[in-house]
Amino acid sequence: MITGEGYTDRFLTENEITDIAARALEGARLEGKKLLLIIPDHTRSGPIDIMFKALYRLLADKTVTFDILVALGTHPPMAMEQIYHRVGITAGEHKEKYSKARFFNHLWKDPEALTTVGTIPAGKIEEISDGLFSMPVNIAVNKMVMDYDHLMIVGPVFPHEVVGFSGGNKYIFPGIAGQEIIDFFHWLGALITNPMIIGKKYTPVRAVVDLAVSYIPVQRSAFCLVVKGSDAAGLYYGAPEDAWSAAADLSDKLHITYKDKPYHTVLSCAPAMYDDLWTGGKCMYKLEPVVADGGKLIIYAPHITEISYTHGRVLDEIGYHTRDYYTAQWEEFKSYPWGVVAHSTHVRGIGEYENGIEKPRVKVILATGIPEERCRKVNLGYMDPAGIRVEDYIGREDEGILYVPQAGEVLYRLR
Repeated sequence: MITGEGYTDRFLTENEITDIAARALEGARLEGKKLLLIIPDHTRSGPIDIMFKALYRLLADKTVTFDILVALGTHPPMAMEQIYHRVGITAGEHKEKYSKARFFNHLWKDPEALTTVGTIPAGKIEEISDGLFSMPVNIAVNKMVMDYDHLMIVGPVFPHEVVGFSGGNKYIFPGIAGQEIIDFFHWLGALITNPMIIGKKYTPVRAVVDLAVSYIPVQRSAFCLVVKGSDAAGLYYGAPEDAWSAAADLSDKLHITYKDKPYHTVLSCAPAMYDDLWTGGKCMYKLEPVVADGGKLIIYAPHITEISYTHGRVLDEIGYHTRDYYTAQWEEFKSYPWGVVAHSTHVRGIGEYENGIEKPRVKVILATGIPEERCRKVNLGYMDPAGIRVEDYIGREDEGILYVPQAGEVLYRLR
């Protein structure tokens, strides 16, 4: 059973969000429980500040703990000031008004911070992946979860290049998971390819995520948001699978824009919340379906100066290539982190690799603060962002030029 509301023609007010949360928690039986909230980092938009404050008012006095774990996946840890900004409070307010709240970053790279809760058998992986893999997958998760009576996920749902639609249990896997399972299902999604998986509700990767979570012997629930910027159009609470399902249905209506024809040029502008290409790559993922064969997609982000703060060294070695480039030479690349290889294919897009020649379908060009030499080194195009006049791209869809001012969350598809 879920509690919630969602709209395609308006946003929820702060009072409505608080009221939905209050109604949802009436029968939650969290009194005297150790509670852990799992929230997204700064690369996901939405009114996490409103949710944090509402849930604190509703639950802090009833629960034994009111702890918050930032679901970083493999993103860099957030500084305390960044976390305060994420939940909409100051250091002083933390001490005076929200003193029960304790904040933690997920430490995905630290073996001491993880625990293994089980292994998905090879036969089950073969069944889920439709024969793409037959291998056991160990399920490692942040060991903090074992210290609580209830895990409460709070985060948005969007079309997603790896899993179909983000949110729900994805805030646990990969949000607070270990590297092995993160690498596995990212590469599974990459093999299926972004155009075939993004915006699809039920996918093999979602099946792996939900199955992995079932190995955690702790009660779970989720507040799933459907947002545009900092505003919420929908909020649903219940079991993570159910709340996510309702949110994904609304996301399908709000976060997919259909176009009648492909474009030879797309200027995809990254918002400030994407601070490296690892996250800014969403500007490609969400637009790839509407770029014409042989067309070019420009990721315009003068503020981005780094390929990946976490995985840049690996990407400098392997570069950005199509899936077929890697699968044709898998022995050479299989020892690299599969999640990083997957990201490489998602940014480069689909294409062919025949007789030692790679033929990507789309030309991907960076107009960022990343130097030209490094762009060329990793097999991406380069444009000087200072030479781009954004106004030259606006209002020219009839000429085959698409301008997207805040790319990365809305998926574009051909009708």
